[in-house]
Amino acid sequence: MSPSKPIKFRYFYQQFFSHISIIIVAFLILSLLFAHYVENLVYQNKADELISYGKAILTDMKETPFATKEIMNQYSTVLAARKMSFSMFDEDGNLYLVGKRGPAIKGLSDKEWKKITEGQTLIVQSDFKRFGQEGVTFVVLPYHDNGRFVGGILLTSPISGSSDMIRQINKFLLYTILIASAVSFLLSWFLSRIHVNRIKRLREATSLVSAGNYHVNVKSSNFDEIGELANDFNHMVDKINTSMEEIESLENRRRQFMADVSHEMRTPLTTISGVIEGLRNNMIPEKDKEKGINLVSHEAKRLIRLVNENLDFEKIRSNQIQLFREDIQLLEVLEIIQEQLMLQAEEKNNMLNVDVEPDIMVNADYDRLVQILINITKNSIQFTTNGTIWLRGKEDVNWVIVEVEDTGIGIDPNELENIWRRFYKADISRTSNPYGEFGLGLSIVKQLVLLHNGEIEVFSEKGKGTKFVIRFQKTR
Repeated sequence: MSPSKPIKFRYFYQQFFSHISIIIVAFLILSLLFAHYVENLVYQNKADELISYGKAILTDMKETPFATKEIMNQYSTVLAARKMSFSMFDEDGNLYLVGKRGPAIKGLSDKEWKKITEGQTLIVQSDFKRFGQEGVTFVVLPYHDNGRFVGGILLTSPISGSSDMIRQINKFLLYTILIASAVSFLLSWFLSRIHVNRIKRLREATSLVSAGNYHVNVKSSNFDEIGELANDFNHMVDKINTSMEEIESLENRRRQFMADVSHEMRTPLTTISGVIEGLRNNMIPEKDKEKGINLVSHEAKRLIRLVNENLDFEKIRSNQIQLFREDIQLLEVLEIIQEQLMLQAEEKNNMLNVDVEPDIMVNADYDRLVQILINITKNSIQFTTNGTIWLRGKEDVNWVIVEVEDTGIGIDPNELENIWRRFYKADISRTSNPYGEFGLGLSIVKQLVLLHNGEIEVFSEKGKGTKFVIRFQKTR
């Protein structure tokens, strides 16, 4: 028996029903409060009207006691036209003047009678039979003569008119609620659909990313959290896309590295193998055996340099080397480079000149600085014949600048950025050069300069020479 699938309640319906339920509850509460307020307002207005008439009657009676009957008749006629009536009672609650359809002063509780005798106005809205009438609003005003309670006046008005007004108001309120609910229903449906569609687009984009498509982009904004989520999603996809491109680039570089290393190692290994086979099988004449042994030794040293340079490069790139920086006299370093490489320069009939002021100091690791300058200078010697190589030093406000310039064959401008790549060779004929023949020298140079927080640039023109410019920050 397969397990039953969990019941899903779609987010669209969650949004829709939550909106509608909130609106309905709000409408109900507002309608009840409004109906209660209107009902109280209607009854209060009716009570205020009765009180005003009662006060007017009592005032007129007090001012013109001999015309009481005429006043009662006038007020009785006026109030009867407004469907109101009144009655006068003495201090014992006995009626002595009753207007047309006037009510009896019965049905009062002891508590209500006490309030009246204490001078308080009594207001009652009643929907049950009281004072001989069905459903009335009545007020009782006490009458005092020189501070003594001598009776009062009871005024009533049927609540049928007020109830009709309240029912009419509630009817219009109901229509308003129904119309507002219908509009709210449509708006809730529309807004819920918008939010769900935005989330659906994010879900579809996420599915594409999980399937391997890293070029997805969704519409984003800063209007709300969903828009910010879309912004974060786009940023995430961009990061993933960049990472995938870097991974692909690294993989291509790995393949290229393996191919370059295999190519570089094949030649010396083939030479060594051939010479050894020749020696073992006595295929090399006696007079050429020493030459063959020297060739094997030379090729073995090439392999050792290849391994050492690769190890050195990986250590530098992964920050596994430690720099011991100190202030070094630049003139001393350049003269050492000149001395070490003078013979190699003379073999190609090159002049190696130094131009630097004695007081210029550079803050660097001595061994790594020498390594940088030897690699660059060897590179200049390699591509210069019957020319001049200058080693210059100068300084400005923030930098100590070292320049290595030659008058050699130069580099094509399109290849300048490629010279820092591992195993890159601007001159494809460089297959048997004793200095940096594996194309790692300049890669190591750039990494070492960056470890010093320095900068390195190269300027070259085909057939007119090359100039390397290295900048080291001054110490403060």
